[in-house]
Amino acid sequence: MTALVRAMLRYTYVYVSLLSAALGCAAYGQSGTAAEWPNYGNDPGGMRYSQLAQINRANVATLRVAWTFHTGDISDGTGGTKASGFETTPIMVDGKLYLTTPFNRIIALDPETGRQLWAHDPQIDRHWQSGDGLINRGVVSWVDRKRSAAEPCRRRIFEATIDARLIAIDAADGNPCSDFGQNGQISLRDVAGFQSGWYHMTSPPTVVGDVVVVGSAIDDNGRVDMPSGVVRGFDARSGSLRWSWDPIARRQPAGKSSPSQWRSGAANAWSIMSADPEADLVFVPTGSASPDYYGGLRPGDNKWADSVVALRATTGELVWGFQLVHHDLWDYDTASPPLLATLQRNGKRIPVLIQGNKTGFLFVLNRQTGSPVFPVEERPVPKTDVPGEITSPTQPFPTAPPPLAPQRVSASDAWGLTSEERDACRAEMEGLRNEGIFTPPAVRGALAIPGNIGGMTWSGSAFDPERDLLLTNTNNFPTKVRVIPRSDFDEARRKGEPGEYTAQAGAPFGMFRRPLLSPKYHLPCVPPPWGMLTAVNIAAGKIQWQVPLGSFHDGAPAGSITLGGPMITAGGLVFAAGTVDPFIRAFDIETGRELWRGSVPASAHATPMTYKSSNGEQFIVVAAGGHAHIEQEQKSDTLVAFALP
Repeated sequence: MTALVRAMLRYTYVYVSLLSAALGCAAYGQSGTAAEWPNYGNDPGGMRYSQLAQINRANVATLRVAWTFHTGDISDGTGGTKASGFETTPIMVDGKLYLTTPFNRIIALDPETGRQLWAHDPQIDRHWQSGDGLINRGVVSWVDRKRSAAEPCRRRIFEATIDARLIAIDAADGNPCSDFGQNGQISLRDVAGFQSGWYHMTSPPTVVGDVVVVGSAIDDNGRVDMPSGVVRGFDARSGSLRWSWDPIARRQPAGKSSPSQWRSGAANAWSIMSADPEADLVFVPTGSASPDYYGGLRPGDNKWADSVVALRATTGELVWGFQLVHHDLWDYDTASPPLLATLQRNGKRIPVLIQGNKTGFLFVLNRQTGSPVFPVEERPVPKTDVPGEITSPTQPFPTAPPPLAPQRVSASDAWGLTSEERDACRAEMEGLRNEGIFTPPAVRGALAIPGNIGGMTWSGSAFDPERDLLLTNTNNFPTKVRVIPRSDFDEARRKGEPGEYTAQAGAPFGMFRRPLLSPKYHLPCVPPPWGMLTAVNIAAGKIQWQVPLGSFHDGAPAGSITLGGPMITAGGLVFAAGTVDPFIRAFDIETGRELWRGSVPASAHATPMTYKSSNGEQFIVVAAGGHAHIEQEQKSDTLVAFALP
C-alpha cells in the first residue's frame, strides 16, 4: 500500500504540469448506429450513453473476458524517453475498432475477436519532453461525402500526436491520406512561443462538418511566457488552416502603459471537446493561464482561460463564453469535457451544456446562449497577501447542483490511520492558510481544497437521457501550495521538503506543491472516501446518490484517486474504471450498488466503451495499462473486452 500511495505523490507532481438525445439518430455520430461507438464519447456531444441493453443488471455479474489485445507499446521512462500510459478510448464504426497507443500508433481491430487488421505508425519522437509523458486518448473519424465508397480515404481517421502533428489516414487500410497536408500530415508547431518541451497533444481532435478542430497540451508552471493556447480549425480534406482562436487576449489591460506589463500564455484546450453539428458549434474547455500560481503579470479575469466557450465551427467565431474560475491561481483547469444534453424543465425542453470543474462545481448552461439554467452567484473570496498579486474579489458559485467534492476542511478534521498520523496531519494543517475553496497561494503555505487533481478531472461525465441522471467521478485530494520568492527559490528546491518545485521563470515567485499526506503511511490527511462516483439529477439540480469508487489497497471501500470516466448503458448500468486498483466495475444506475467487478492486468486509467458486433454480441472494452506517472504501479499494454458467457 505504502509504495503505491507514494507513487501517487509522484503522479500528482507531474500530471498537473475528460449530442443530446434531442438530436435523434444524429446523436450516435455522423453515420453511427446504436450498435456502434463512433466518437470518443459515443455521440458528438459526449454523453457516453449507449442504447445497448443485452448486458443488464440481471446478468452483468456473469461478464467474463472475451478477448485481449496487446499493443506492445510500453515505455518505462528510461533512455531519455518519457514513461507511457494507456489512456485510449477506442471508437467503433463501420465494423472496425480503432484505438491509439502511447506511441501514437493507430490500430484497427476486428471488434468480435480483437484480431489486428492493420496498424499505422506515425513514427513520433519518443524523446519529446512533454510533462504528460507518452499518452494519447484516442482518434476521431470523418466521412468525405464527396467520395464514393470505392475511393481511398472516404472515411478518414484523425489523430493529434504527442510531437505536435495532425495526421489523416484511410480507415480502410491505415495508409496516409496523401491529399491531406504533406502525405497525410500537417505540423501543429506554428504557434507563438512554441517549444518542444512545453507543447504537445494528448486528446483526440473534434470534427464538425468538414472542419477538424485541435487544441493542445502545454506544460504547467515552467514560466510566465508559455506558448499560445490557440485552438485551430483545419479543412478535413486538404489540411489547410480555416481559422484560429486564442483564449486570452494579447494586449495589456486598460490603464496599463506598456504591453510588457501583460505577460502570459497557455489557457489551452488540452481536454476533450464536444460538438453540436446541427448548430455548427464546437464547445471548448480551456485551462489556466501561465503561470498557474502567480498572476501578477496577467491582471484581470484572464478571459477566456478556465472557461467553456462555444465557437462557430466553420469560422472560429466566438458565439459565447462562460468563465468558471476568474484569475486562476490554483490550476483549476476546465479539464472535464463539456457534455451536451436536453432537459425537461418547467414544461420545456432545454438544450444544455453540463460542465464540471476541478473545484467540484457543476455548471448547467443553456447550450445556445451560455446563460446558466440554475442561478450562478458571484461571491466574495479570500484576498491574497502575496506582493504584486491581485486576486479576483469574487468567484462564480452555482446555486445548484451542490458541490460534488469537499471544498473546506479544518485542522480539527485531520485524519490518519493512527493517532500519531492524525496529530502530524493536524499540526501541518494548522500551519497553513486555510479559508476553504479559493484560498490563494501564500508564502507561508496554503491549503488548496479541492487540490489540483481534486473535483472533476479529465475523466468527465456520462448522462442517461431516460433518467436525466449525470454520472461523474470526483477526487478528494487537498494540496499544500507555496509561492517562494525568487531569491529563495534555488535554496528551497535544494534543501526544502519533498514535493514539486517549479520555477515559474519570469515571475517574482517560484512554486511548490504536494498533496497533503500523512508522514508514515502517505494517505490523505482528510477523511475518506478519497474518490467518489456521484449521480446527479440534473433536471432537479440535486445529488441522487454517492458511493466510494475504488480503493488504495485490499478492496477497502475508501475510494481512490480516479482518472478515467464513467459510461452508461440502457441496461441500467454504469461502468467505471480509472482507479488505482486494477478493476473495472459496474454499478446499478438507480442505487449506486456495485453489481460486478472485473479484474484487468493493470489499473485502467481510461474511459470504457461498448458496442455490438456483427454477430449480435455486446462487448465492454477498456484500456488497462497503468499510469505514466505512478512508478510502482503495474504497467501493461492490454485492451480488454468483456462479454456475457
